[in-house]
Amino acid sequence: PGDSYGVLPRPCRALVLLNPQSGAGRALEDFQAVVQPMLAEADIATTVFITERPHHAHEKVRDEDLSQWDTLVVMAGDGLLYEVVNGLMERPDWEDTMKKPLCILPGGSGNALAASINHYAGNDHVAKKKLLTNCTFILCKGLHTQMDLVSLSTASGKRLFSFLGFGWGFISDVDIDSEKYRRLGNARFTLGTLQCLAKLRVYQGRLSYLPAVPEQGTSPAPRDPHAPVTNGQAGHILPPAGTEVAGALPADSLLVPLCQPVPAHWTVVPEEEFVSVYAIYQSHLGTNLLMAPAAQLHDGCIHLFYLKAGISRVALLKLFLAMARGTHLDLNCPHLCYVPVRAFRLEPRAAAGIMTVDGEALACEPVQG
Repeated sequence: PGDSYGVLPRPCRALVLLNPQSGAGRALEDFQAVVQPMLAEADIATTVFITERPHHAHEKVRDEDLSQWDTLVVMAGDGLLYEVVNGLMERPDWEDTMKKPLCILPGGSGNALAASINHYAGNDHVAKKKLLTNCTFILCKGLHTQMDLVSLSTASGKRLFSFLGFGWGFISDVDIDSEKYRRLGNARFTLGTLQCLAKLRVYQGRLSYLPAVPEQGTSPAPRDPHAPVTNGQAGHILPPAGTEVAGALPADSLLVPLCQPVPAHWTVVPEEEFVSVYAIYQSHLGTNLLMAPAAQLHDGCIHLFYLKAGISRVALLKLFLAMARGTHLDLNCPHLCYVPVRAFRLEPRAAAGIMTVDGEALACEPVQG
């Protein structure tokens, strides 16, 4: 409700960026068998670009004249879409280019965004070929709408754009440690979860956030008369009038530099020992993990989950099993906290553990988004 949809032109020209190594290594085969016949019937002409190395798609979309295509289609896992989004954001004409519809067709092992879009479309929960067919059908219908992007900044000066989630601790460990089982498809996460449960670790750091809704007992955030206004674009924030520089990236209007303390109207989490911290912006963390049932494609919200130290392995396993149905919050686990936020900051006490953005590993350092 309230979503406005655009429709792709007919006939339509699509650039398909495909990673033949993603997931169980069947992306090209599945594209030819399932996707291409459907697209041909829908009058969608495709140019297929097969990636040969990491960052190949990033360079392609950063440097290429994209005006000849109506949509960019990613047939791979979430990692390739992350490359594409960040490649587009490095273009001098990023503001116009980011209006070009992006499509994800599940060809990886996690396929979180594809599962989320399938969920938002009101379809039943499906996986594998059925999920691929559903997502291809959405592309054939040509429907597109807006999606939030989250801007992340790290202490070492990186600026990244993320469409899915940022994590630290247990969930990120499972994601990266299970890479060696990627040929198993989605089952790699089950195996990875069991292995990480066996050596359950605790991470020390400080977590702070700006609540999406003022929390009880706190005064609402002061209104800054000079604060930038959001223009309704997916994640784009307009700088104050007269300060725009052509091609400049959007200002992080809710954040102060990482070297400064968070603003007084932010919440600082009293605990400093965590099993996991995960900021997710879509409903699904994987095909079979409905982590944030309340999430929407463009709700302007980061759904922040954190697990405090002290949780037992049995309780943690129960949470993950319940997450398959999206009922983990109903367990009222005292160690699991969930809060919708507009911005967050995480400051690890030591460079311990793996950080991930959209499933890709990052060096462990202070980060805010």
